[in-house]
Amino acid sequence: MADEVLTSRDGAVLTITFNRPEVYNAFNRELHEALHAALAEAGDPGVRCVVITGAGKGFCAGQDLKELGAVSASISEALEQTYHPNVRLVRSLAKPVVAAVNGPAAGAGLSFACACDLRVAAESASFVPGFVGIGLVPDAGGTWFVHRLLGFARALEWMSSNRRLTAAEALEWGLVSEVVPDEAFPARVAELAREWAERPTLAVGRTKQLFEHAATATLEEQLALEARLQQESVGTPDFTEGVTAFLEKRPPRFTGS
Repeated sequence: MADEVLTSRDGAVLTITFNRPEVYNAFNRELHEALHAALAEAGDPGVRCVVITGAGKGFCAGQDLKELGAVSASISEALEQTYHPNVRLVRSLAKPVVAAVNGPAAGAGLSFACACDLRVAAESASFVPGFVGIGLVPDAGGTWFVHRLLGFARALEWMSSNRRLTAAEALEWGLVSEVVPDEAFPARVAELAREWAERPTLAVGRTKQLFEHAATATLEEQLALEARLQQESVGTPDFTEGVTAFLEKRPPRFTGS
C-alpha cells in the first residue's frame, strides 16, 4: 500500500490514516488508490470498527488543487474514478466507520468525514465547505450527507457560505457527536473504537443498512426489510449470547458473529 495512507490494527479496530501531512492530507490520485486498498482491507470480518483520521495537524484539506488542473476538463469522470468508489465503500461496510477529525476538514475532506457513520472531533478541528470559495459546488456526496445531517435549510446556507465551523459549533449543530481536548483525543478515539468493536457487529451493520434504506423506502418496504434482517439476526451467536447474558444478569461478550 502506498505511503499516502497508513493502516494499523489494534485487535478488531482498523485505523486508516491519511498521510500527506505537509499538505494537510489533501487528496491526490495516489491517496485515493491507497485509500481504496485500505477500505478493502476493512472488509475483513475480523475488523469490527474502522477509524479514519489524518496525520499531522489536519484531517483532510480536500482536493489537492495542484492536481485539479490536470483533470478539470473531465472532472465528472475523475470524480467517478477517485472519490465515488471510496464513498461507496464506506457506506457499504457492514460495520461502524468513525471519522476522527483531528484538525481541519475542508471541501471533499468534509464530504468524506460526513460519509462516515459518526464523527468525533478534537477541540482544534474545524469544518469548512470550501467548494463555494473557489466557485465550485460540493461533491463527493457532500450535499447528500450534509443535507441528512443538518436538514435542507441549514445545509444549503452553510455549504453556500464557506463559513468555517469550530468544533464546538459542529457539536452544537449535530455535525459531530463529541468534542475532545487535543491532548486527550487519541486515547478517547481508541476508547470509542473499542466500544464500537465490542458491540454485536452484524446487528450494527444491519442497523446501518436499515437506516440507509429508510431514506427512500415506503413504510411497507421498511417493515419488510426489518422483518427479513431480524429473521437473519435471531440465528446469530451474538443473539444467543445477548439473551443468555441478559438472563444471567451479566455484560454480554459479543464476538461479531
